[in-house]
Amino acid sequence: MAQFPWLTAILVLPLLAAAFIPIIPDRDGKTLRWYALGVGLTDFALMVVAFAQHYNFDDSSFQLVERYPWVPQLGLNWSLAVDGLSAPLILLTGLVNVLAIAAAWNVSRKPRLFYSLILVLLSAQIGVFAAQDLLLFFLMWEVELVPVYLLISIWGGPKRQYAATKFILYTALASIFILVSGLAMAFWGDRITFDIAELGAKNFPIALELLTYAGFLIAFGVKLPIFPVHTWLPDAHGEASAPVSMILAGILLKMGGYALIRLNVEVLPNAHIYFAPALVILGVVNILYGALTAFAQDNLKRRLACSSISHMGFVLIGIASFTEVGLNGAVLQMLSHGLIAAMLFFLAGVTYERTHTLSMENMGGLAKVMPKTFALFTAGSMASLALPGMSGFIGELTVFIGISSSDAYSDSFKLVVVLLSAVGLIATPVYLLSMLRRIFYGNPTTQDAAQQPEMDLNRWFDAKPREIIITACLLLPIVGIGFYPKLATQTYDVKTTEVAAVVRNALPVFAQQRQQNRLFSGGLFAPEITSPQTLLGVADLGKGA
Repeated sequence: MAQFPWLTAILVLPLLAAAFIPIIPDRDGKTLRWYALGVGLTDFALMVVAFAQHYNFDDSSFQLVERYPWVPQLGLNWSLAVDGLSAPLILLTGLVNVLAIAAAWNVSRKPRLFYSLILVLLSAQIGVFAAQDLLLFFLMWEVELVPVYLLISIWGGPKRQYAATKFILYTALASIFILVSGLAMAFWGDRITFDIAELGAKNFPIALELLTYAGFLIAFGVKLPIFPVHTWLPDAHGEASAPVSMILAGILLKMGGYALIRLNVEVLPNAHIYFAPALVILGVVNILYGALTAFAQDNLKRRLACSSISHMGFVLIGIASFTEVGLNGAVLQMLSHGLIAAMLFFLAGVTYERTHTLSMENMGGLAKVMPKTFALFTAGSMASLALPGMSGFIGELTVFIGISSSDAYSDSFKLVVVLLSAVGLIATPVYLLSMLRRIFYGNPTTQDAAQQPEMDLNRWFDAKPREIIITACLLLPIVGIGFYPKLATQTYDVKTTEVAAVVRNALPVFAQQRQQNRLFSGGLFAPEITSPQTLLGVADLGKGA
Protein backbone atom coordinates (compact mmCIF):
# COMPACT_ATOMS: atom_id res chain seq x y z
CA MET A 1 0.00 0.00 0.00
CA ALA A 2 2.99 2.32 0.44
CA GLN A 3 3.37 2.28 -3.36
CA PHE A 4 -0.28 3.08 -3.97
CA PRO A 5 -0.74 6.44 -5.76
CA TRP A 6 -2.67 8.02 -2.91
CA LEU A 7 -2.55 11.60 -4.11
CA THR A 8 -3.60 10.73 -7.67
CA ALA A 9 -6.52 8.73 -6.29
CA ILE A 10 -7.55 11.57 -3.99
CA LEU A 11 -7.33 14.11 -6.82
CA VAL A 12 -8.90 12.07 -9.62
CA LEU A 13 -11.76 10.43 -7.68
CA PRO A 14 -14.05 13.52 -7.56
CA LEU A 15 -13.25 14.30 -11.20
CA LEU A 16 -14.18 10.80 -12.38
CA ALA A 17 -17.26 10.78 -10.16
CA ALA A 18 -18.43 14.05 -11.73
CA ALA A 19 -18.24 12.44 -15.17
CA PHE A 20 -20.82 9.81 -14.15
CA ILE A 21 -23.39 12.27 -12.78
CA PRO A 22 -25.09 12.86 -16.18
CA ILE A 23 -26.03 9.16 -16.48
CA ILE A 24 -27.24 8.61 -12.91
CA PRO A 25 -31.03 8.09 -12.91
CA ASP A 26 -32.62 10.79 -10.79
CA ARG A 27 -35.68 13.03 -10.97
CA ASP A 28 -35.75 15.26 -7.90
CA GLY A 29 -32.04 15.48 -7.09
CA LYS A 30 -32.18 13.25 -3.98
CA THR A 31 -30.08 10.47 -5.50
CA LEU A 32 -27.55 12.98 -6.81
CA ARG A 33 -27.02 14.68 -3.47
CA TRP A 34 -26.41 11.35 -1.73
CA TYR A 35 -24.05 10.35 -4.53
CA ALA A 36 -22.07 13.60 -4.29
CA LEU A 37 -21.93 13.35 -0.49
CA GLY A 38 -20.73 9.76 -0.72
CA VAL A 39 -17.97 10.75 -3.14
CA GLY A 40 -16.89 13.61 -0.87
CA LEU A 41 -16.84 11.38 2.21
CA THR A 42 -14.91 8.66 0.39
CA ASP A 43 -12.34 11.17 -0.80
CA PHE A 44 -11.97 12.62 2.69
CA ALA A 45 -11.58 9.10 4.11
CA LEU A 46 -8.79 8.45 1.59
CA MET A 47 -7.05 11.64 2.77
CA VAL A 48 -7.27 10.56 6.41
CA VAL A 49 -5.98 7.06 5.69
CA ALA A 50 -3.13 8.30 3.48
CA PHE A 51 -1.90 10.89 6.00
CA ALA A 52 -2.46 8.74 9.08
CA GLN A 53 -0.69 5.64 7.79
CA HIS A 54 1.72 6.75 5.09
CA TYR A 55 2.77 10.29 6.07
CA ASN A 56 5.30 11.32 8.72
CA PHE A 57 4.54 14.77 10.12
CA ASP A 58 8.01 14.93 11.70
CA ASP A 59 9.64 14.88 8.26
CA SER A 60 9.85 18.23 6.44
CA SER A 61 10.63 16.69 3.04
CA PHE A 62 8.07 15.90 0.35
CA GLN A 63 6.25 12.63 0.87
CA LEU A 64 3.79 10.44 -1.07
CA VAL A 65 5.74 11.55 -4.13
CA GLU A 66 4.28 10.66 -7.55
CA ARG A 67 5.90 11.72 -10.80
CA TYR A 68 4.87 10.60 -14.27
CA PRO A 69 5.59 12.17 -17.68
CA TRP A 70 2.36 13.74 -18.94
CA VAL A 71 3.11 16.00 -21.89
CA PRO A 72 6.87 15.58 -22.48
CA GLN A 73 6.86 17.97 -25.42
CA LEU A 74 5.93 20.80 -23.05
CA GLY A 75 7.96 19.51 -20.15
CA LEU A 76 4.71 18.91 -18.21
CA ASN A 77 4.82 16.16 -15.61
CA TRP A 78 2.10 14.74 -13.41
CA SER A 79 4.08 15.54 -10.26
CA LEU A 80 2.32 15.36 -6.91
CA ALA A 81 3.67 15.41 -3.35
CA VAL A 82 2.76 16.80 0.06
CA ASP A 83 4.66 18.27 2.98
CA GLY A 84 3.80 20.18 6.13
CA LEU A 85 2.44 23.15 4.17
CA SER A 86 0.08 21.24 1.91
CA ALA A 87 -1.05 18.23 4.00
CA PRO A 88 -3.16 20.16 6.58
CA LEU A 89 -4.67 22.34 3.85
CA ILE A 90 -5.68 19.25 1.84
CA LEU A 91 -7.39 17.85 4.94
CA LEU A 92 -9.15 21.19 5.44
CA THR A 93 -10.22 21.08 1.78
CA GLY A 94 -11.76 17.65 2.18
CA LEU A 95 -13.65 18.59 5.33
CA VAL A 96 -15.04 21.92 4.08
CA ASN A 97 -16.10 20.49 0.71
CA VAL A 98 -17.94 17.56 2.31
CA LEU A 99 -19.81 19.96 4.57
CA ALA A 100 -20.53 22.29 1.62
CA ILE A 101 -22.12 19.36 -0.25
CA ALA A 102 -24.23 18.61 2.82
CA ALA A 103 -25.15 22.30 3.03
CA ALA A 104 -26.41 22.16 -0.58
CA TRP A 105 -29.05 19.59 0.36
CA ASN A 106 -31.95 21.68 -0.92
CA VAL A 107 -30.53 22.53 -4.36
CA SER A 108 -33.30 21.87 -6.86
CA ARG A 109 -32.21 23.91 -9.86
CA LYS A 110 -30.01 21.94 -12.27
CA PRO A 111 -28.73 19.58 -9.56
CA ARG A 112 -26.67 17.52 -12.03
CA LEU A 113 -24.65 20.52 -13.09
CA PHE A 114 -24.35 21.86 -9.54
CA TYR A 115 -22.92 18.68 -8.01
CA SER A 116 -20.69 18.06 -11.03
CA LEU A 117 -19.15 21.52 -10.62
CA ILE A 118 -18.67 21.03 -6.88
CA LEU A 119 -16.77 17.76 -7.45
CA VAL A 120 -14.62 19.25 -10.23
CA LEU A 121 -13.85 22.17 -7.93
CA LEU A 122 -12.79 19.74 -5.19
CA SER A 123 -10.31 18.06 -7.54
CA ALA A 124 -8.85 21.39 -8.63
CA GLN A 125 -8.33 22.55 -5.04
CA ILE A 126 -6.50 19.36 -4.13
CA GLY A 127 -4.41 19.73 -7.27
CA VAL A 128 -3.28 23.23 -6.33
CA PHE A 129 -2.05 22.07 -2.91
CA ALA A 130 -0.44 18.85 -4.15
CA ALA A 131 1.12 19.92 -7.49
CA GLN A 132 4.91 20.03 -7.57
CA ASP A 133 5.15 20.96 -11.25
CA LEU A 134 4.61 24.67 -11.90
CA LEU A 135 2.66 24.06 -15.11
CA LEU A 136 0.44 21.54 -13.34
CA PHE A 137 -0.03 24.05 -10.51
CA PHE A 138 -1.07 26.70 -13.04
CA LEU A 139 -3.44 24.28 -14.78
CA MET A 140 -5.18 23.38 -11.51
CA TRP A 141 -5.33 27.06 -10.55
CA GLU A 142 -7.12 27.83 -13.82
CA VAL A 143 -9.47 24.83 -13.66
CA GLU A 144 -10.71 26.03 -10.28
CA LEU A 145 -11.91 29.35 -11.74
CA VAL A 146 -14.51 27.92 -14.11
CA PRO A 147 -16.66 26.02 -11.56
CA VAL A 148 -16.67 29.01 -9.20
CA TYR A 149 -17.75 31.34 -12.00
CA LEU A 150 -20.63 29.03 -13.00
CA LEU A 151 -21.69 28.33 -9.41
CA ILE A 152 -22.03 32.05 -8.74
CA SER A 153 -23.56 33.03 -12.09
CA ILE A 154 -26.24 30.28 -12.08
CA TRP A 155 -27.11 29.77 -8.39
CA GLY A 156 -26.25 33.22 -7.04
CA GLY A 157 -28.37 36.19 -6.00
CA PRO A 158 -29.97 38.99 -8.05
CA LYS A 159 -26.60 40.50 -9.06
CA ARG A 160 -24.94 37.14 -9.68
CA GLN A 161 -23.87 37.89 -13.25
CA TYR A 162 -22.03 41.03 -12.20
CA ALA A 163 -20.35 39.29 -9.25
CA ALA A 164 -19.35 36.24 -11.31
CA THR A 165 -17.96 38.35 -14.15
CA LYS A 166 -15.97 40.48 -11.72
CA PHE A 167 -14.58 37.36 -10.08
CA ILE A 168 -13.45 35.78 -13.35
CA LEU A 169 -11.95 39.00 -14.69
CA TYR A 170 -9.90 39.66 -11.57
CA THR A 171 -8.69 36.10 -11.03
CA ALA A 172 -8.17 35.12 -14.68
CA LEU A 173 -6.22 38.25 -15.53
CA ALA A 174 -4.12 37.86 -12.40
CA SER A 175 -3.36 34.24 -13.34
CA ILE A 176 -1.46 35.46 -16.38
CA PHE A 177 1.26 36.66 -13.99
CA ILE A 178 1.68 33.09 -12.70
CA LEU A 179 2.29 31.82 -16.22
CA VAL A 180 4.67 34.61 -17.22
CA SER A 181 6.68 34.44 -13.98
CA GLY A 182 6.77 30.65 -14.12
CA LEU A 183 8.04 30.60 -17.70
CA ALA A 184 10.74 33.15 -16.87
CA MET A 185 11.98 30.97 -14.02
CA ALA A 186 11.73 27.74 -16.01
CA PHE A 187 13.74 28.99 -18.99
CA TRP A 188 16.48 30.65 -16.95
CA GLY A 189 19.78 28.79 -16.91
CA ASP A 190 21.08 25.79 -18.79
CA ARG A 191 18.19 23.47 -18.01
CA ILE A 192 14.50 24.07 -18.64
CA THR A 193 12.42 22.74 -15.77
CA PHE A 194 9.04 23.36 -14.21
CA ASP A 195 9.71 21.28 -11.11
CA ILE A 196 9.19 23.58 -8.13
CA ALA A 197 11.98 21.98 -6.07
CA GLU A 198 14.45 22.34 -8.96
CA LEU A 199 13.39 25.94 -9.48
CA GLY A 200 14.19 26.62 -5.86
CA ALA A 201 17.71 25.27 -6.40
CA LYS A 202 18.42 27.62 -9.32
CA ASN A 203 20.62 30.66 -8.72
CA PHE A 204 18.50 33.46 -10.17
CA PRO A 205 19.88 37.00 -10.53
CA ILE A 206 18.26 39.37 -8.08
CA ALA A 207 16.56 41.40 -10.83
CA LEU A 208 14.78 38.30 -12.14
CA GLU A 209 13.83 37.24 -8.62
CA LEU A 210 12.29 40.63 -7.93
CA LEU A 211 10.27 40.61 -11.16
CA THR A 212 8.98 37.06 -10.74
CA TYR A 213 8.20 37.70 -7.08
CA ALA A 214 6.17 40.76 -8.05
CA GLY A 215 4.28 38.77 -10.67
CA PHE A 216 3.43 35.99 -8.21
CA LEU A 217 2.46 38.54 -5.56
CA ILE A 218 -0.08 40.16 -7.89
CA ALA A 219 -1.60 36.80 -8.83
CA PHE A 220 -1.75 35.38 -5.33
CA GLY A 221 -2.66 38.75 -3.82
CA VAL A 222 -5.89 38.81 -5.82
CA LYS A 223 -6.86 35.40 -4.46
CA LEU A 224 -5.81 36.09 -0.84
CA PRO A 225 -7.12 38.94 -1.25
CA ILE A 226 -4.78 41.90 -0.67
CA PHE A 227 -5.86 45.54 -0.81
CA PRO A 228 -6.43 47.08 -3.36
CA VAL A 229 -7.15 43.99 -5.56
CA HIS A 230 -9.77 42.70 -3.14
CA THR A 231 -12.97 44.29 -4.45
CA TRP A 232 -14.24 41.13 -6.16
CA LEU A 233 -14.59 39.31 -2.83
CA PRO A 234 -17.52 41.18 -1.18
CA ASP A 235 -19.47 41.03 -4.44
CA ALA A 236 -18.80 37.33 -4.89
CA HIS A 237 -19.79 36.48 -1.33
CA GLY A 238 -22.80 38.76 -1.41
CA GLU A 239 -24.26 36.89 -4.39
CA ALA A 240 -22.95 33.33 -3.97
CA SER A 241 -25.06 30.64 -2.33
CA ALA A 242 -24.03 29.49 1.14
CA PRO A 243 -22.22 26.27 0.03
CA VAL A 244 -20.18 28.21 -2.53
CA SER A 245 -19.33 30.88 0.05
CA MET A 246 -18.15 28.14 2.42
CA ILE A 247 -15.68 26.88 -0.18
CA LEU A 248 -14.72 30.37 -1.33
CA ALA A 249 -13.89 31.66 2.15
CA GLY A 250 -12.78 28.35 3.66
CA ILE A 251 -10.43 27.12 0.92
CA LEU A 252 -9.96 29.38 -2.10
CA LEU A 253 -8.57 32.32 -0.12
CA LYS A 254 -6.08 29.92 1.50
CA MET A 255 -4.76 29.02 -1.94
CA GLY A 256 -3.32 32.54 -2.15
CA GLY A 257 -1.60 32.28 1.24
CA TYR A 258 -0.27 28.80 0.49
CA ALA A 259 1.13 29.87 -2.88
CA LEU A 260 2.84 32.90 -1.33
CA ILE A 261 4.71 30.64 1.09
CA ARG A 262 5.40 27.89 -1.43
CA LEU A 263 6.69 30.04 -4.31
CA ASN A 264 7.42 33.56 -3.06
CA VAL A 265 9.05 32.65 0.24
CA GLU A 266 10.48 29.17 -0.29
CA VAL A 267 11.61 29.47 -3.92
CA LEU A 268 12.49 33.20 -3.99
CA PRO A 269 13.87 33.96 -0.50
CA ASN A 270 16.22 36.74 -1.64
CA ALA A 271 13.41 38.71 -3.28
CA HIS A 272 11.22 38.05 -0.24
CA ILE A 273 13.65 40.07 1.86
CA TYR A 274 12.99 43.09 -0.34
CA PHE A 275 9.22 42.69 -0.40
CA ALA A 276 8.67 41.59 3.21
CA PRO A 277 8.22 45.10 4.70
CA ALA A 278 5.70 45.90 1.97
CA LEU A 279 3.82 42.70 2.87
CA VAL A 280 3.72 43.76 6.51
CA ILE A 281 2.34 47.18 5.53
CA LEU A 282 -0.24 45.61 3.22
CA GLY A 283 -1.19 43.23 6.01
CA VAL A 284 -1.84 46.14 8.37
CA VAL A 285 -3.88 47.89 5.66
CA ASN A 286 -5.91 44.72 5.15
CA ILE A 287 -6.63 44.44 8.86
CA LEU A 288 -7.72 48.06 9.25
CA TYR A 289 -9.50 48.42 5.91
CA GLY A 290 -11.43 45.16 6.26
CA ALA A 291 -12.50 45.92 9.82
CA LEU A 292 -13.56 49.51 9.12
CA THR A 293 -15.33 48.61 5.86
CA ALA A 294 -17.30 45.90 7.65
CA PHE A 295 -19.07 48.59 9.70
CA ALA A 296 -20.59 50.06 6.53
CA GLN A 297 -22.07 46.76 5.30
CA ASP A 298 -25.76 46.12 5.84
CA ASN A 299 -25.63 42.89 3.82
CA LEU A 300 -24.79 40.08 6.24
CA LYS A 301 -22.53 38.15 3.86
CA ARG A 302 -20.72 41.27 2.67
CA ARG A 303 -19.92 42.11 6.29
CA LEU A 304 -18.49 38.61 6.77
CA ALA A 305 -16.53 39.00 3.51
CA CYS A 306 -14.93 42.23 4.78
CA SER A 307 -14.13 40.38 7.97
CA SER A 308 -12.26 37.78 5.89
CA ILE A 309 -10.20 40.52 4.24
CA SER A 310 -9.24 41.78 7.69
CA HIS A 311 -8.32 38.36 9.05
CA MET A 312 -6.16 37.46 6.07
CA GLY A 313 -4.03 40.51 6.84
CA PHE A 314 -2.58 38.56 9.77
CA VAL A 315 -1.44 35.89 7.31
CA LEU A 316 0.57 38.51 5.39
CA ILE A 317 2.21 39.80 8.56
CA GLY A 318 3.13 36.30 9.70
CA ILE A 319 4.61 35.41 6.31
CA ALA A 320 6.80 38.54 6.35
CA SER A 321 7.91 38.29 9.99
CA PHE A 322 11.20 36.42 9.33
CA THR A 323 10.48 34.26 12.37
CA GLU A 324 9.48 30.65 12.79
CA VAL A 325 6.75 31.71 15.21
CA GLY A 326 5.29 34.24 12.77
CA LEU A 327 5.24 31.80 9.86
CA ASN A 328 3.74 29.18 12.13
CA GLY A 329 1.03 31.67 13.07
CA ALA A 330 0.32 32.48 9.42
CA VAL A 331 -0.39 28.82 8.63
CA LEU A 332 -2.45 28.42 11.81
CA GLN A 333 -4.44 31.55 10.92
CA MET A 334 -5.22 30.08 7.49
CA LEU A 335 -6.47 26.83 9.00
CA SER A 336 -8.41 28.62 11.72
CA HIS A 337 -10.01 31.13 9.38
CA GLY A 338 -10.94 28.34 6.96
CA LEU A 339 -12.99 26.65 9.68
CA ILE A 340 -14.48 29.83 11.17
CA ALA A 341 -15.40 31.46 7.84
CA ALA A 342 -17.03 28.27 6.54
CA MET A 343 -19.09 28.08 9.72
CA LEU A 344 -20.23 31.72 9.63
CA PHE A 345 -21.14 31.69 5.94
CA PHE A 346 -23.09 28.48 6.40
CA LEU A 347 -25.06 29.99 9.29
CA ALA A 348 -25.65 33.10 7.18
CA GLY A 349 -27.20 30.78 4.60
CA VAL A 350 -29.36 29.15 7.28
CA THR A 351 -30.59 32.57 8.36
CA TYR A 352 -31.28 33.58 4.75
CA GLU A 353 -33.37 30.45 4.12
CA ARG A 354 -35.66 31.47 7.01
CA THR A 355 -35.86 35.21 6.44
CA HIS A 356 -35.28 35.47 2.66
CA THR A 357 -33.14 38.53 3.21
CA LEU A 358 -29.47 39.31 3.84
CA SER A 359 -30.16 42.87 4.95
CA MET A 360 -29.55 43.17 8.67
CA GLU A 361 -31.81 46.22 8.71
CA ASN A 362 -34.70 43.90 7.83
CA MET A 363 -33.86 41.37 10.50
CA GLY A 364 -34.24 41.46 14.25
CA GLY A 365 -35.60 39.38 17.09
CA LEU A 366 -34.51 36.06 15.60
CA ALA A 367 -33.06 34.83 18.90
CA LYS A 368 -36.58 34.14 20.16
CA VAL A 369 -37.59 31.93 17.26
CA MET A 370 -34.16 30.54 16.31
CA PRO A 371 -32.35 29.97 19.64
CA LYS A 372 -30.13 27.15 18.33
CA THR A 373 -29.03 29.18 15.33
CA PHE A 374 -28.43 32.16 17.62
CA ALA A 375 -26.20 30.07 19.92
CA LEU A 376 -24.19 28.66 17.00
CA PHE A 377 -23.87 32.05 15.30
CA THR A 378 -22.65 33.54 18.57
CA ALA A 379 -20.04 30.78 18.98
CA GLY A 380 -18.77 31.36 15.44
CA SER A 381 -18.60 35.11 16.00
CA MET A 382 -16.69 34.62 19.26
CA ALA A 383 -14.16 32.49 17.38
CA SER A 384 -13.84 35.14 14.68
CA LEU A 385 -13.22 37.94 17.18
CA ALA A 386 -10.41 35.85 18.73
CA LEU A 387 -12.00 34.85 22.02
CA PRO A 388 -9.49 32.89 24.17
CA GLY A 389 -10.24 29.20 23.92
CA MET A 390 -10.99 29.47 20.20
CA SER A 391 -8.59 28.84 17.30
CA GLY A 392 -8.79 32.45 16.10
CA PHE A 393 -7.16 33.68 19.32
CA ILE A 394 -4.19 31.32 19.01
CA GLY A 395 -3.59 32.17 15.34
CA GLU A 396 -3.61 35.94 15.78
CA LEU A 397 -1.64 35.81 19.04
CA THR A 398 1.08 33.73 17.38
CA VAL A 399 1.37 36.22 14.53
CA PHE A 400 1.69 39.10 17.01
CA ILE A 401 4.44 37.28 18.89
CA GLY A 402 6.20 36.47 15.63
CA ILE A 403 6.35 40.04 14.33
CA SER A 404 7.13 41.49 17.79
CA SER A 405 10.10 39.15 18.29
CA SER A 406 11.53 39.64 14.79
CA ASP A 407 15.05 41.09 14.76
CA ALA A 408 14.81 42.02 11.08
CA TYR A 409 12.79 45.19 11.73
CA SER A 410 13.45 48.23 13.86
CA ASP A 411 11.60 48.61 17.16
CA SER A 412 9.71 51.66 15.91
CA PHE A 413 8.49 49.80 12.82
CA LYS A 414 7.30 46.85 14.92
CA LEU A 415 5.59 49.16 17.41
CA VAL A 416 3.60 50.91 14.68
CA VAL A 417 2.63 47.58 13.10
CA VAL A 418 1.45 46.10 16.40
CA LEU A 419 -0.48 49.21 17.44
CA LEU A 420 -2.29 49.60 14.12
CA SER A 421 -3.06 45.89 13.97
CA ALA A 422 -4.43 46.09 17.49
CA VAL A 423 -6.84 48.80 16.34
CA GLY A 424 -8.24 46.39 13.77
CA LEU A 425 -8.33 43.68 16.42
CA ILE A 426 -10.38 45.92 18.70
CA ALA A 427 -12.75 46.86 15.87
CA THR A 428 -13.49 43.20 15.09
CA PRO A 429 -15.66 42.47 18.16
CA VAL A 430 -17.46 45.77 17.67
CA TYR A 431 -18.75 44.99 14.17
CA LEU A 432 -19.36 41.30 14.95
CA LEU A 433 -21.31 41.98 18.14
CA SER A 434 -23.20 44.74 16.32
CA MET A 435 -24.08 42.16 13.66
CA LEU A 436 -25.43 39.76 16.29
CA ARG A 437 -27.44 42.53 17.94
CA ARG A 438 -29.08 43.60 14.68
CA ILE A 439 -29.95 40.05 13.63
CA PHE A 440 -31.02 38.39 16.85
CA TYR A 441 -32.14 41.11 19.27
CA GLY A 442 -34.96 43.61 19.23
CA ASN A 443 -38.24 43.07 17.40
CA PRO A 444 -38.72 41.38 14.00
CA THR A 445 -38.54 43.99 11.27
CA THR A 446 -38.86 41.93 8.08
CA GLN A 447 -41.74 42.86 5.84
CA ASP A 448 -43.42 39.47 6.20
CA ALA A 449 -43.27 39.59 9.99
CA ALA A 450 -44.56 43.16 10.05
CA GLN A 451 -47.56 42.18 7.94
CA GLN A 452 -48.33 38.93 9.77
CA PRO A 453 -46.89 39.18 13.29
CA GLU A 454 -49.20 36.48 14.63
CA MET A 455 -47.58 33.95 12.25
CA ASP A 456 -44.07 34.82 13.37
CA LEU A 457 -43.45 31.65 15.38
CA ASN A 458 -44.81 29.46 12.60
CA ARG A 459 -43.07 31.41 9.82
CA TRP A 460 -39.56 30.93 11.15
CA PHE A 461 -38.13 27.71 12.52
CA ASP A 462 -34.82 26.83 14.03
CA ALA A 463 -31.82 24.92 12.71
CA LYS A 464 -32.49 21.34 11.72
CA PRO A 465 -30.37 18.36 12.86
CA ARG A 466 -28.49 18.31 9.55
CA GLU A 467 -27.58 21.98 9.95
CA ILE A 468 -26.53 21.50 13.57
CA ILE A 469 -24.29 18.56 12.61
CA ILE A 470 -22.62 20.58 9.83
CA THR A 471 -21.92 23.44 12.22
CA ALA A 472 -20.69 21.10 14.95
CA CYS A 473 -18.19 19.51 12.54
CA LEU A 474 -16.62 22.96 12.13
CA LEU A 475 -17.01 24.17 15.72
CA LEU A 476 -15.37 21.13 17.33
CA PRO A 477 -11.96 21.60 15.63
CA ILE A 478 -12.21 25.37 16.26
CA VAL A 479 -12.54 24.76 20.01
CA GLY A 480 -10.11 21.83 19.95
CA ILE A 481 -7.35 23.90 18.34
CA GLY A 482 -8.14 26.77 20.70
CA PHE A 483 -7.53 24.64 23.80
CA TYR A 484 -4.83 22.41 22.31
CA PRO A 485 -3.11 24.15 19.36
CA LYS A 486 -0.78 21.19 18.83
CA LEU A 487 -3.68 19.44 17.09
CA ALA A 488 -2.89 21.69 14.13
CA THR A 489 0.68 22.88 14.66
CA GLN A 490 2.18 19.38 14.85
CA THR A 491 1.22 18.84 11.21
CA TYR A 492 3.42 21.67 9.90
CA ASP A 493 5.87 22.73 12.67
CA VAL A 494 8.85 21.04 11.07
CA LYS A 495 8.14 22.56 7.66
CA THR A 496 7.64 26.13 8.85
CA THR A 497 10.90 25.87 10.79
CA GLU A 498 12.70 24.84 7.62
CA VAL A 499 11.15 27.63 5.50
CA ALA A 500 11.94 30.27 8.13
CA ALA A 501 15.56 29.05 8.20
CA VAL A 502 15.81 29.34 4.40
CA VAL A 503 14.78 33.00 4.51
CA ARG A 504 16.95 33.85 7.48
CA ASN A 505 19.92 32.23 5.76
CA ALA A 506 19.63 34.92 3.10
CA LEU A 507 19.60 37.79 5.62
CA PRO A 508 23.38 37.92 6.37
CA VAL A 509 24.22 38.06 2.67
CA PHE A 510 21.64 40.77 2.15
CA ALA A 511 22.96 42.79 5.10
CA GLN A 512 26.54 42.53 3.84
CA GLN A 513 25.52 43.75 0.38
CA ARG A 514 23.65 46.68 1.89
CA GLN A 515 26.69 47.67 3.94
CA GLN A 516 28.67 47.76 0.72
CA ASN A 517 26.00 50.03 -0.83
CA ARG A 518 25.36 47.67 -3.69
CA LEU A 519 21.63 47.45 -3.02
CA PHE A 520 19.07 50.13 -2.34
CA SER A 521 18.14 50.68 1.28
CA GLY A 522 15.33 52.16 3.29
CA GLY A 523 12.91 50.87 5.87
CA LEU A 524 10.02 50.65 3.43
CA PHE A 525 11.94 48.47 1.00
CA ALA A 526 14.21 46.23 3.00
CA PRO A 527 14.44 45.00 6.59
CA GLU A 528 17.27 46.38 8.61
CA ILE A 529 19.95 44.34 10.35
CA THR A 530 20.33 46.69 13.28
CA SER A 531 23.73 45.67 14.65
CA PRO A 532 26.79 43.52 13.95
CA GLN A 533 25.72 41.31 16.88
CA THR A 534 22.36 40.68 15.24
CA LEU A 535 24.06 39.94 11.94
CA LEU A 536 26.36 37.45 13.67
CA GLY A 537 23.42 35.81 15.41
CA VAL A 538 21.52 35.42 12.15
CA ALA A 539 24.58 33.93 10.47
CA ASP A 540 25.00 31.43 13.31
CA LEU A 541 21.33 30.51 13.04
CA GLY A 542 21.77 29.92 9.32
CA LYS A 543 24.75 27.64 9.95
CA GLY A 544 22.78 25.71 12.54
CA ALA A 545 19.87 25.26 10.16
